[in-house]
Amino acid sequence: QVQLVESGGGLVQAGGSLRLSCAASGRTLSSYAMAWFRQAPGKEREFVAAITRSGGSTYYADSVKGRFTISRDNPKNTVYLQANSLKPEDTAVYYCAAAIYVRNWSVYGSYNYWGQGTQVTVSS
Repeated sequence: QVQLVESGGGLVQAGGSLRLSCAASGRTLSSYAMAWFRQAPGKEREFVAAITRSGGSTYYADSVKGRFTISRDNPKNTVYLQANSLKPEDTAVYYCAAAIYVRNWSVYGSYNYWGQGTQVTVSS
């Protein structure tokens, strides 16, 4: 089993950047495919980005493609989400998720383990 802890959220102006981190403990991160989801108030949790165990492939929601980059450092047991050119509509709680096997990268139910989330607020 793996435990996930997100960090790096905060308040930023539109056009700014943040780097979110997801630190894993309990089991080596290289055993898991990883993803970031986000949930805005009153909305469903939505897929943001995902990365395979080796980091060889990445997947993005259309809404963040070209602005966000997911990466991982397996020796450090950490996954990152670099968020650039942030927009007010990116405001949400961002969650890190893990799964040994992923059937559908963008589906919430594909992931077994979740962190508590980190708040990202983008002001206009």
